[in-house]
Amino acid sequence: MRPELSKETPANQFREYYWLKSELQLFCRSIGMSAAGSKEEISTRIGHFLETGIKLKPARATRPKAVQPVTLSLDTIIPEGHRCSQHVRSFFQSVIPNFHFSTFIQNYFRANIGKTYRDAVQAWHEEEKRKKDPSYERDISSQFEYNRFIRDYFNDPHNTGHSRDNAIAAWNEVKSKPGSNRYSRSRD
Repeated sequence: MRPELSKETPANQFREYYWLKSELQLFCRSIGMSAAGSKEEISTRIGHFLETGIKLKPARATRPKAVQPVTLSLDTIIPEGHRCSQHVRSFFQSVIPNFHFSTFIQNYFRANIGKTYRDAVQAWHEEEKRKKDPSYERDISSQFEYNRFIRDYFNDPHNTGHSRDNAIAAWNEVKSKPGSNRYSRSRD
């Protein structure tokens, strides 16, 4: 059974369980610590507090402000600190009618500083082609444990014919126990 999160919760016990971001934020506010940041950042700060009693401030990323040209073209260079703004969205929708900001394209912008929007358009089309392959599986970031669990639950042939309610019940069982929240048939 998952313990209640309090100042007395041992840090190693805290790290063994699944917590909603809203629960972590509520705890932070109750002890006068900043509740800002991603779930992972907040968890790290809480773990540090439970170990040391020291309340860390959120790390503020000093991301440089990208200066986006007024007129965008396929030859526009992706700058450091690129922002996925409405202006950028409008440009890409003029070139790719079904364009939308996805995790893939946002990661592409971050990882490809100095390349052009033409390169980004090509990468978008390549990703769309990969998505049509029946074996294609989207990457789900580590902070989305529930989504990963549900996907992996339904990918297990043992669960063929199971309902979403079955998957959610399995998730609720796993997250209530210490340890990994990854799907594993052996934990059923």
